[in-house]
Amino acid sequence: MYTKFCAGLSRLSLMLAVVGLIAVVLCVQYQVIGRYIFNDTPTWAEALSMLLVLFVTAFGLAVGVRDAGHIGLESMVALLPEVWQRRIELLIHALVGLFGVLMVQGGWRWALAKWTEKKPMLPVPDGIDYVPVIIAGVLIVLFSIEHIVANLRGEEVVPSWN
Repeated sequence: MYTKFCAGLSRLSLMLAVVGLIAVVLCVQYQVIGRYIFNDTPTWAEALSMLLVLFVTAFGLAVGVRDAGHIGLESMVALLPEVWQRRIELLIHALVGLFGVLMVQGGWRWALAKWTEKKPMLPVPDGIDYVPVIIAGVLIVLFSIEHIVANLRGEEVVPSWN
């Protein structure tokens, strides 16, 4: 049940990343059309596209962690006995989960520190830049737990796009 929940979260994250990427393309197109065709540059378009890039990156990062797409030295681990391979994989997922916890903690602190300031070109708090870090951190922790549980059961986590 937890795996289905994580797979659903991963698919949702992937869909939100795609929608965000489409929105970035539309914002940039609108800005270019406004600047070169109408000679009236919309100032909010660049700021919004930069904010959307943060969210797209956060969702994509989390999906990459669940689908085990992060950087690894699998050739080194493959040389070890099977018992040690599982232990190293557990350690790797625990460290990735710890990194997710640190992302949540640091993102939360920065978001709170900057929340009272306003973005110059958008009517949103400046602390919103750190919300994607928090979201990605939470998802990374959830997906790392899924990998640890699957590893202990001797199972593999099936990528969400399969």
